[in-house]
Amino acid sequence: MTAALGPKTDARRHHDPSVRGFASDNYAGVHPEVLAAIALANDGHQVAYGEDQYTEHLQRIMHSHFGPTAEAFPVFNGTGANVTALQALTDRWGAVICAGSAHINVDEGGAPERMGGLKLLTVATPDGKLTPELIDRQAWGWEDEHRAMPQVVSITQNTELGTVYTVDEIKAIVEHAHAKGMKVHLDGARIANAAASLDVPMRAFTSAAGVDVISYGGTKNGMMFGEAVVVLNPDAVSHMKHLRKLSMQLASKMRFVSVQLEALLAKDLWLRNARHANTMAQRLAAGVRGVDGVEILYPVQANAVFARLPHEVSRRLQERFRFYFWDEAAGDVRWMCSFDTSEDDVDAFLQALKEEMSR
Repeated sequence: MTAALGPKTDARRHHDPSVRGFASDNYAGVHPEVLAAIALANDGHQVAYGEDQYTEHLQRIMHSHFGPTAEAFPVFNGTGANVTALQALTDRWGAVICAGSAHINVDEGGAPERMGGLKLLTVATPDGKLTPELIDRQAWGWEDEHRAMPQVVSITQNTELGTVYTVDEIKAIVEHAHAKGMKVHLDGARIANAAASLDVPMRAFTSAAGVDVISYGGTKNGMMFGEAVVVLNPDAVSHMKHLRKLSMQLASKMRFVSVQLEALLAKDLWLRNARHANTMAQRLAAGVRGVDGVEILYPVQANAVFARLPHEVSRRLQERFRFYFWDEAAGDVRWMCSFDTSEDDVDAFLQALKEEMSR
């Protein structure tokens, strides 16, 4: 007998929903259309561990975006997606070339190396983007048993510095990496923002460019939780299903991850959310450029604004709006916009910035 579940709950709200910030697009709530999709998938029973109808349908949606060979493996989070994907692309003695600013190097607590058992070979970049020339600083020593073997190039689109690779830049990287016998992984935590910025389909800089595997990001684009490893080149990986389980990324109630991805990708919610976040970042950047004493550090190409301003101003401003220092010693900060950032949010922040700068 099925119990009837009404709208009543004993949960209580523990936060002030009027509080807004620019710390991270992870701070935003869940898009209402995604919440509705979760509720839609909630009734009745479905087979566990990815054998459900929502995960099956997700594969067809991924084909529409990335081509007929694409296969999605939903996971819990971005670090899990990256670690699982990189393990699938490397041997036990393998190494991954990435930018020094890459999330896998800076923000994943050593998980790729400690949990994935692989070596990261980092390269300093001026704008977060690798190039064939920069890759060659670490792409050597394949026959040297004293050195971890470079097997994968990992790029982030858009990058951790808010910059966006062009389609041609990614094609050049893929061609260069493949010519040297290496595979290419794309960390797409904000892949929707990059596609919106470039105004091209996601396939243009992934499957059509020759990328082998994507970590597809949904949480920063309006989902409650969950990402996916999307295998574009099945010949590049082995035993993804086993690796996902081994990496503790196999969700028993996978339908609730898959249906969120469906809500984003079946039509254009992913693009609407990304375009809005990018537009709010442009509005913020335009306002910041009019404030004396504040310097924008990198091109604003997606939903992030990096700036440098006096340390004491940032500290006072943080008492009014949440955001993070990027390099506290230098006075560098990062301001992020999300799908629910409003024009009023941006304008209120700019007014507060001007007030604190004038003190």
